[in-house]
Amino acid sequence: MNPIEKHWSTFLSSQPADSPYHQKNYVAEGFGDGGDLADELGGLIASGIKTGTCSSLWEWQAEGNPIPEVGLVTIVLDGQGQPLCIIETTEVTQRRFNEVDADFARAEGEGDLSLAYWRDAHQTFFSRTLPKIGKEFSEDMPLVCERFKLIYKSNSALPKNHQDDVSVVEVQG
Repeated sequence: MNPIEKHWSTFLSSQPADSPYHQKNYVAEGFGDGGDLADELGGLIASGIKTGTCSSLWEWQAEGNPIPEVGLVTIVLDGQGQPLCIIETTEVTQRRFNEVDADFARAEGEGDLSLAYWRDAHQTFFSRTLPKIGKEFSEDMPLVCERFKLIYKSNSALPKNHQDDVSVVEVQG
């Protein structure tokens, strides 16, 4: 059993036998566009600080993938492809870059949690990643904005000085 399957199996063993998670599928992926960013964002997710993310609708279209839906379960991977935690998507909206508000910027959990920081960091990110699909950053570019809840994390996903923290996050129906 690989580490991702083991993480999923351990999560399922923490759930009651009638939990709907036993019938769900999952995706496993890191956040961002590289190992260091996956480590940083994954740590924010595992610590419960980051509860939202966004991506360019253009990237979903270019890759031919459907946009995420409410109920999507994701095993969050670090920069080395190792599982950190499991999240479940609770909201998906589409909006323009310039329509993102301070509340969503705060949910992204990055930097000083301000809208100004979010705009700067995401303009830099999209300016770096969009040319790979023949697009350029613009203030009115379409985004897929997701909110999610942390439903499981292993102690190994935490810094050594926090490994006594509870590893199973109570899942609210």
